[in-house]
Amino acid sequence: MEHFILIGVCLGLGMGLQRVPSFPKNTYRWLNHYVIAVALPSLTLYSLPKMEFSRAYAYPILMPWIAFVLAFLFFTSLGRFFGWSRATIGALILTAELGNTSFVGFPIVNAFWGEPGLRVALLVDQPGTFLVLSTLGIFTASFFSTGSFTWQVVAKKILLFPPFLAFLGALFLWKYNIDVPLPMQHVLRALGSTVSVVALVSVGLQLSFSQSEKEYAPLVWGLGFKLLLLPFLVTFVISFFIPEKGLITAVTLIESAMPPMISGAIVAANYGLNPRLCSRMISFGIPISLLSMYLWYRLLI
Repeated sequence: MEHFILIGVCLGLGMGLQRVPSFPKNTYRWLNHYVIAVALPSLTLYSLPKMEFSRAYAYPILMPWIAFVLAFLFFTSLGRFFGWSRATIGALILTAELGNTSFVGFPIVNAFWGEPGLRVALLVDQPGTFLVLSTLGIFTASFFSTGSFTWQVVAKKILLFPPFLAFLGALFLWKYNIDVPLPMQHVLRALGSTVSVVALVSVGLQLSFSQSEKEYAPLVWGLGFKLLLLPFLVTFVISFFIPEKGLITAVTLIESAMPPMISGAIVAANYGLNPRLCSRMISFGIPISLLSMYLWYRLLI
């Protein structure tokens, strides 16, 4: 219960600070930079080298890739049926598939399963969600807009992303069984432990429920797919292909039920893909997901 109280306090603190006139409006950007450049790489370097990999770990890595294909097919078909614009369809694909597997996902997984769960969540996030955003996500944003697309830009984004570099470093340490000196492990663990609090405050600083265009149908379909249909499909696949349930399958399911990814919404908005809808997917998706994820968790235990 204390973990959920902490989540509520951090989100509320961020939303409250929005109303303080003297508080810098772009603070969330600096918090995001800290999480991406310091806290998340530290968590990766501390946790991943300690994992004992098996074939079962392929599922959390593949889940975001499979989910993206499902979202692409679902919303392109649905958009044609309802006559939605290309901008709306592209926005829904990027926000209703890409989950907030780190900024919201890590605190939630930590609340449910602690450090062992975080190690699995890192696999969902780094070789999964982030690479999907950096490759298929950029391609989709370009396809549904008038922007340009080059694989050189995608490769540069991936290779210069600090958490991905830390992921490669962690795999190197694991592969050659290299132990990080104990004092450095303490430093990495301390820095990595700040991910949850800082990320949640940052999310709270970005939440907004201001009224905008009445696009309730795309919003309802988008959140319904992200928070209900996608986790249901993941549950079906787990039950059908993986008879043995455990930590890996549980974390994968919860990560599939995460609210829309803020970075995905930013990419969509930058390409002109219905920025208002992207903002509403984030603002309504995060609070609603706290309830839906708890219900999914209760089904697991």
